[in-house]
Amino acid sequence: MTDERHKVITILVAAGRGLRAGGGMPKQWRPLAGRRVADWTLDAFAPFGTIVVVLHPDDMAVDLPGGVHRVTGGATRGESVKSGLTRAWALGATHVLIHDIARPCVSPLVIQSVIDALRTGAEAAAPGLPVTDALWTVDGDRVTGTRDRTGLARAQTPQGFAIGPIAASHDGYPGEAADDVEVVRAGGFEVVLTPGDDDNLKITHPGDFARAEAILARRKGPQMDIRMGNGYDVHAFEDGDHVVLCGVKIPHDRKLKGHSDADVGMHAITDAIYGALAEGDIGRHFPPSDPQWKGAESRIFLAHAVDLAAKRGFAISNVDCTLICEEPKIGPHAQAMQDALAQIMGLPADRISVKATTSEKLGFTGRSEGIASVATCVVVSQ
Repeated sequence: MTDERHKVITILVAAGRGLRAGGGMPKQWRPLAGRRVADWTLDAFAPFGTIVVVLHPDDMAVDLPGGVHRVTGGATRGESVKSGLTRAWALGATHVLIHDIARPCVSPLVIQSVIDALRTGAEAAAPGLPVTDALWTVDGDRVTGTRDRTGLARAQTPQGFAIGPIAASHDGYPGEAADDVEVVRAGGFEVVLTPGDDDNLKITHPGDFARAEAILARRKGPQMDIRMGNGYDVHAFEDGDHVVLCGVKIPHDRKLKGHSDADVGMHAITDAIYGALAEGDIGRHFPPSDPQWKGAESRIFLAHAVDLAAKRGFAISNVDCTLICEEPKIGPHAQAMQDALAQIMGLPADRISVKATTSEKLGFTGRSEGIASVATCVVVSQ
């Protein structure tokens, strides 16, 4: 609501100690899914306008987002709500939402439904859920009877009110009430029922933290970790009769010089994978000082990098490799190179790009002294 007739301010009641939930501190300040319980609740109401947080005197210096108003609560929940109402009135509220800060999983739909009811003329509105379980009366560990569940609902928050009726009702209410709906009804006002949500639980006991965390994780959805790495390699020519590039043997009047088979393209791709994983380069995993890798096929290195990615929980999304040389001609062999790489990496060939360029006769590649390669690889969490 943005017009002057409907200025809604949220009052988050956070002055309780909530020690039944365990953890040795008030539940609203305990961690939940990497943040405090209160942080999730504050985020839920931030899109709906001004927020007043009612705090215990010991918590007045607690860290809160900028723009959030803080006010000291009282010895009881009723007194705390009155403090929040006083501040909301001073801030120009025409309507208020009163919410338990220990309900961090409240959805925008639940909040908006209450606001919509107030906008269309309700003096009070609150979310609730029909009671679907059988209701028993008990004596100790014995069931003594049943109760009719017809017309019963489970109360939730936020509970919304025109500020005049709820303030007057609190001023005239004796003692403590179960919630603000009880108070406003005692003041003679009707309350409109709006849709509740099973996920809108109030954290009360230690086990509620696990349930709340599961709800928040489900809403957040699976988080995909996408990483990119680059690789670069260069090898000089020496006397020989062929080169090996991206796993393909190509006849040539020279070969590439190196400790292994000097497959410059495959080396760049391997380093790109290691780079995406922050695992250094080929030299870290296959030191050239180790004689066992003398003349080794570069497919060994590439297969190791692919396997390491899988062990780290990543799949290779795609690879792009560019060979930089004046000779030999790469175009006629590019598809064979893609197929060879695809077989080693366990990828479809259309996820592997092999292409070539020259350096316009500049530098060592332009003078046909060797071949360089650059590669990029993207890995995605599985």
